[in-house]
Amino acid sequence: MSIGPVRLNHAVLFVADVARSERFYTAVFGMDVAARAPGGRAVFLRLPGSANDHDLGLMGVGPSAPRKRRGGIGLYHLAWQVDTIEELQHAREVLAEVGAYTGESSHGGTTKSVYGVDPDGNEFEIMWMLPREQWASYATTVPVEPLDLAVETSRWSGVQTIDDFR
Repeated sequence: MSIGPVRLNHAVLFVADVARSERFYTAVFGMDVAARAPGGRAVFLRLPGSANDHDLGLMGVGPSAPRKRRGGIGLYHLAWQVDTIEELQHAREVLAEVGAYTGESSHGGTTKSVYGVDPDGNEFEIMWMLPREQWASYATTVPVEPLDLAVETSRWSGVQTIDDFR
């Protein structure tokens, strides 16, 4: 018997320095502070336009906590969806400006993605999902191919897809 959730509502990360991580996520993602825990040990952030009470929680564990080991057991990355390919292009530029950009890829006919890392080494993906009718055989495969974002931006300019998946 399965539980039957309808979507992931929020994520919570352990971070070394709550204030530093808050600055990163509010500056890079445009998140707003929804709530703070007493004593500054945690902050809860909300994406602009979100209906959630919070989308990301940051729980401070202090600077002496061991750093996340890439490739170790645990969360690999969070994926944040944008509405247009132009927003994906903008995300790559912002991540590069703040030194957080780590790469990009095309997942065939389903998504185009750029990747980054926060100050604690938590990885994330910013992804744009193609219109569902374009998925075809890609819907059941997981290709990881080089992304030519200039070509994809030219091809998909002005196409909004977030409403396809609400």
